[in-house]
Amino acid sequence: MGLIDKLFGQKPASAIAPLYDAIIAQGRAPHWYLDGAVPDTMDGRFDMIAAILAFVLLRLESDPQAAEASARLTEQFITDMDGQLRQNGVGDVGIGKYVGQMMSMLGGRLGAYRDALAAGDLGPAVKRNLYRGDNPGEAALAHSIAQLLALRDQLAAVGTAEILAGRLA
Repeated sequence: MGLIDKLFGQKPASAIAPLYDAIIAQGRAPHWYLDGAVPDTMDGRFDMIAAILAFVLLRLESDPQAAEASARLTEQFITDMDGQLRQNGVGDVGIGKYVGQMMSMLGGRLGAYRDALAAGDLGPAVKRNLYRGDNPGEAALAHSIAQLLALRDQLAAVGTAEILAGRLA
């Protein structure tokens, strides 16, 4: 029995839903798009949700018992992205290709944010991954960096069980 099952006694999909919903809510917060100037487009929203998801996954890496939860969270992301693509008219033939690209993008972000946090300079990774290399302006970039670092600190202060329950701060 995995950590999620022990903590919540629920089926995998329903057990991870509160956390995934919290990640989506964080990624849709207006301040990212207003103060942070993240493009309010499908790509921009994907980039923001992927950033929040990456920070949560990086936090879960610090707890060896959370490996199963991380896998289930990633599976939920894939399921959600599959549904979003279908809603936007992508057919069965193209789904695998797009989902594969999204997973590659998520993996790249995990590595980029992990390395940037270790180096103490989140700026280049945020600029590349949230703004796709465009310059959003100094204030917007500073806002996004500060908010992501605050999220990292909030996640570090919260227990794994609380995170899995959807409490990110």
